[in-house]
Amino acid sequence: MIVANLVNGSPVRAEETSPLVDPATGEEFGRAVVSRAAEVDAAVRAAARAFPAWSRTTPAERQRALLELADLLEAHAGEVADAEVRETGKIRSVLLDEEIPQCVDQIRFFAGAARALGTAAAGEYVAGHTSYQRREAVGVIAQITPWNYPLMMAVWKIAPALAAGNAVVLKPAATTPSSTVLLATLAARVLPPGVFNVVLGDRDTGRLLVEHPVPAMVALTGSTRAGVEVARSAAATVKRTHLELGGNAPVLVFDDVDVAAAAEGVVGAAFYNAGQDCTAASRVLVHSAVHDEFVAALVETASARVPGTDFGPLNSQAQLDRVLGLLSRSRATVHCGGKRHGSEGFFLEPTVVSGLTQDDELVQEEAFAPLITVQRFGSDDEAVALANGVAQGLASSIWTRDAGRAAALPARLDFGIVWVNTHGLVAAEMPHGGFGASGYGKDLSLHGLEDYTRVKHVMTAH
Repeated sequence: MIVANLVNGSPVRAEETSPLVDPATGEEFGRAVVSRAAEVDAAVRAAARAFPAWSRTTPAERQRALLELADLLEAHAGEVADAEVRETGKIRSVLLDEEIPQCVDQIRFFAGAARALGTAAAGEYVAGHTSYQRREAVGVIAQITPWNYPLMMAVWKIAPALAAGNAVVLKPAATTPSSTVLLATLAARVLPPGVFNVVLGDRDTGRLLVEHPVPAMVALTGSTRAGVEVARSAAATVKRTHLELGGNAPVLVFDDVDVAAAAEGVVGAAFYNAGQDCTAASRVLVHSAVHDEFVAALVETASARVPGTDFGPLNSQAQLDRVLGLLSRSRATVHCGGKRHGSEGFFLEPTVVSGLTQDDELVQEEAFAPLITVQRFGSDDEAVALANGVAQGLASSIWTRDAGRAAALPARLDFGIVWVNTHGLVAAEMPHGGFGASGYGKDLSLHGLEDYTRVKHVMTAH
C-alpha cells in the first residue's frame, strides 16, 4: 500500500517514499510518498489557479459545499477511523464516538460561520466620504498538521480556511497521512479541483511548502521548535503565520475538592489519546493539605487504566525513547508506571510521579505521554506562580468548590484556555489557542475564521 498526494482532486505519486508503521505493533504496513520541490510546487500552483474562482463564490455556496463534506465524512466515518487507527493506534470506539463526530460538527459550524462574518458599519467617518470594510480571503494557505490528531487538526485547519474562501495546501505528519488524504478525497467530490490539496512528506517537505513564494499564510499545529522554524522561514517573504504550539497544561487542585472525583477527572484528561494532547492535564499542582491523599487517588485511578484498551501507544519508538529519557533523568519519585508496557508497539505504562521542583525537565518540558507529574503548593499565590512558571501558555484548569476562587483565578493564569472543574473539553463556538511559547492565533470559533481573512478599507468621495 502506498499513500499518495492528492492534487487537483486526484492522487499523485512521487518517486521517494517512507515507511508507515503501526505503533501498536511496531511493524511496517505500507508506505507514503515523500514530496520534494516539484510535487510541492505543483500543489501550490494548483491552489493558486483555483483560488480566484473559489474566493469569488458566495458564503452560501461555500456553506453548501462544506455541509456536503460534513455529510460525506459522517457517512465514511468507519473507513476514516480504520485508517487513523492503523497509523496512530487510537482506540477505534473513541474515534467513532467522540473525535469524528466533533470533526463533523466543526465543519458544519464553519459552514454556517462563513455567512456570519461582520465588520464595522459603513458610514461617513470623514465628511463628504463614505467608508466601508471588506473582509476577504487571504489567498493560498500552507498548512502543516501533527500526528496526534491527524483528522481533527486537518479539520481545524481547512474548515475555516475554506469557509473564508481560501485555497489550501496541507502537509500532514509523515507518520499519519491517510485520514487526511481520505478527507481530501471526500472533499474532491464537492469542491472545485485545486481548492484543497494534500502533499505528503517529511520536515524538508514542510520547509519547501513554507518557503514557497506563493502561499500568503502558513498555519501550523506542532511543537514550539517547529513554530519557531516556521515563523523564521515565513518572515523571509512576509507571510502571515498562525501557530498552535505545545501545551504543558497545569491543573490546580485545591483542598476543598472531592478527591476521588477530581482524581478521576484529571486522569481521564491526562491519559486521553495516551496523553498526546497539547492540553493534556499532565502537570498537576495540589494543595499541601490534600497532596498525599490526592497522589494516592491518582495512582489508584491511573493504575486501573490498561494500555491498548483504555488508551493507545505513543506515536513512535522515538517518542517512547524521548519520554523514557525524561523519566530516567528526573529526580521524581515514581509511584506507578515509568516503564514500557509489553514487548510490542510503543506503549508506556500509566505513570504518576511526584517530588519534582519547578526546574525539573519533566515540569518544564511537555511529556506528551500518559504521564502525570505532581507538585505541592501552600497558597493560591504559590499555585499561580507554579502554574505560570513555564514557557507554554495554552491551557489550564482549576479544581475547587470555592466560587470566589473559581471566579478570580482565571484572570491570573497566563493561558489561552482556563477550565474550572473540568479539563479538555472544546466547543466549536469557542476559541482554542495559547500565549507565549504556545503560539498565537485561534482555532475554532469566529476568531478562527477571522484569522483566515484580511480586512480592506474602501473610501468613496461624494
